[in-house]
Amino acid sequence: MRLAQHMAVASERVTAIAIEATEFPELSRTYQVMAVPKIVMNDRVEFEGALPEAQFLTAVLQAAEAETAEPER
Repeated sequence: MRLAQHMAVASERVTAIAIEATEFPELSRTYQVMAVPKIVMNDRVEFEGALPEAQFLTAVLQAAEAETAEPER
């Protein structure tokens, strides 16, 4: 989560929000949170647990590619 927050500070194109799973049980159920941290990017790429920086950046790129590959509505 820390890397996501740093990315959000560095770029206006990135938003990072931390949500306490126990305080928002309905949201936790919606996103099927079973472990923390649970990272969800653009509702397309998600993973649980801490990842090394290189893997996290790969996931961010996958989310960005998925976003640009989908036609606008």
